Amino acid sequence: MTLIEKALEFESRTMSNMSTSDRVEASREAKSLILSLNEIFKESKDPEIMDLMKRLTAKKRKIEKRLKGLPTE
Repeated sequence: MTLIEKALEFESRTMSNMSTSDRVEASREAKSLILSLNEIFKESKDPEIMDLMKRLTAKKRKIEKRLKGLPTE
């Protein structure tokens, strides 16, 4: 499975009913995929790879927002 296929599979994965450890693992996997795709993007400058990285980053932010929880005052 290529890196782009892994990223697309991660993007299509559902994130409901995840435990905290699953969210941490998903966040780390997203970070790893984004950094790997960035290395490819540096050489190819393919706009499709940039769009994929942006979508993965948005999903990663949602996961991390859920991990941090509601702000307490």
